[in-house]
Amino acid sequence: MKLNPLFSNQAVFQRDIPVPVWGETKPCLQIRASIAGKSTRTVSNAEGFFILRLPPLPAGGPYTLRITSNDKKESVTVKDILVGEVWLCSGQSNMEFPVGSSLPDPDPQDCPSIRMITVPRIANIGRAASFDGNWIEATGDKIESFSAVGYYFARRIHAELDIPVGIIHSSWGGTLVEAWTSREALNRVPSTAQMVRDYEAALTYEKTWKNIDISGIIPKDTVNTGYKNKWHTTGFDDSGWETAELPGSFEKCLGRKTNGAFWFRKTVTIPKSWVGQKLIIHVGAADKHDVTYCNGYKVGATGTGVEENFWSVVRKYSIAASRVKTTQLSIAVRVWSFLHDGGLIGPAHEMFVARESKPDNRISLAGDWLYAIEKDLGLIQPPQAGNLLPGNPNSPYTLYDSMIAPLVPYAMRGALWYQGESNAGRAYEYMTLQNNMVADWRYRWGQGDFPFICVQLANFQRPEEYNGASDWAFLREAQLKTTLTCPNAGMATAIDIGEAYDIHPRNKLDVGRRMAQWALANTYNKNIVPNGPHFDRYEIEGNVIRIRFRDTGKGLTIKGSKLKTCFIAGSDRKFVPAEAVIENDTLLVSSPDVKSPQAVRYAWADNPENCNLYNKDGLPASPFRTDTWK
Repeated sequence: MKLNPLFSNQAVFQRDIPVPVWGETKPCLQIRASIAGKSTRTVSNAEGFFILRLPPLPAGGPYTLRITSNDKKESVTVKDILVGEVWLCSGQSNMEFPVGSSLPDPDPQDCPSIRMITVPRIANIGRAASFDGNWIEATGDKIESFSAVGYYFARRIHAELDIPVGIIHSSWGGTLVEAWTSREALNRVPSTAQMVRDYEAALTYEKTWKNIDISGIIPKDTVNTGYKNKWHTTGFDDSGWETAELPGSFEKCLGRKTNGAFWFRKTVTIPKSWVGQKLIIHVGAADKHDVTYCNGYKVGATGTGVEENFWSVVRKYSIAASRVKTTQLSIAVRVWSFLHDGGLIGPAHEMFVARESKPDNRISLAGDWLYAIEKDLGLIQPPQAGNLLPGNPNSPYTLYDSMIAPLVPYAMRGALWYQGESNAGRAYEYMTLQNNMVADWRYRWGQGDFPFICVQLANFQRPEEYNGASDWAFLREAQLKTTLTCPNAGMATAIDIGEAYDIHPRNKLDVGRRMAQWALANTYNKNIVPNGPHFDRYEIEGNVIRIRFRDTGKGLTIKGSKLKTCFIAGSDRKFVPAEAVIENDTLLVSSPDVKSPQAVRYAWADNPENCNLYNKDGLPASPFRTDTWK
């Protein structure tokens, strides 16, 4: 007899509803399960599969689950089960981001009543029935491996309700919402139905991802020409190179997105006491691959081929003591990127050199670097076929089949979702795509409209007050509209806690707490405001536009002397900086340059600089616009 890994030692069961339990044994056996003095029975089918439902249990534990066959030859015992609240955590890399990589926990503590099970990253063809995994407690060093968003969400729920919390973690960085949606649901939408047809046509070929010729899709990095030209050496004359401020992307260097091989060089002076000592060097996150040199020697390299495990991950290397002969360090980094954009994207605090023995005494590497282009490939966007290859996690319904289906119908309270970066640029589709996925999951679980809480994209890229063409701004709008049109759905705004040059902001504490805020208000009926202010409607009053909001809580407030990133336009659709004042929890917006205003936009950019509208509960307002202009 074998159970799904969800039913293993230290599991957390959902309280107050029937709990499905399933597994495999011999065919046509009577199966009996007992826990906490309650029992239930079923019969395995002709293939040996069985599913039974335990009666509802109140929060508590620990309990022991015993499952036996009528002949007592088949049995399983599961120990140390807690009963409380269970949430599914899914999405892309910001959900995957672990506690150990996030900002230091201001209140570190062991929480053995918080437990997590992780579904390994699998992108197989065919719908999976199980996976390899086990539950772990939030104690000691194990906490560092927890999904940071999931952990901080669970910790607040646990603190407020004083009951166990289980987190089922199933996420994969860089993935599309279509990959997490079932084939049946995708076929209900014309655009994704075509994606399914194209993908399944590709599956007719007897090839795998590794055997497919991708020369026409992804350029290969064959020759390190810069190395041949001695760009990595201390004596190389780089006086003709241009200057770039790092961290930053290729786009920041050239003013346009591009791909290829870029070199960055910088010389720093270290104290005499560092000479002859082993050093550590962090050059920030490289998008996608890097080779890093110091004083003419290679000290590290990360990334090969088309793998994505190290995209935009901080590079950490050692410099041997024998290479540190003077107070001058000549640093050279070759960055290779073959999709979307590239660069040394930081964050700035992860760009430094230090002694290994005293890593807190650092010399920053952020700031001006010299750069040159070894190979400029222009902007490369993957063709649709790039998502239609066996084993690609972005192929339609692949991750639903491999990483969601094995969890159905485990009893749970709801789902947390942090995704959208990979769908930026397709905002007008996103509301349909996400609502389709949510409806699909709810149908599969058969628990009605369970709570679904998403994270609105954090601020990212170069700070600016306004960008009317911002893909991320439109995607944030789609995320907000999704939660307003989907029943029992909520959103945590993160527009104030992102990092300019790190797509993985380290402040996951506030993200988790804000998601818990919505759950406490709407799922657990606490008398608190669920989120920051959301745009509701507007009225034109002469030369002023009045903005009304939902969820102002204790009232609107502006952090600082005046509202930032607020813009207003007339019928010419030209947005100019606006003045704004609060009046009875409404916002009055105007400009002396716009006599007949028609529209307002707030925090409308990839990274709206210093946006500062909040409610007095400390939660930021979601970016918004009053217009529907394209």
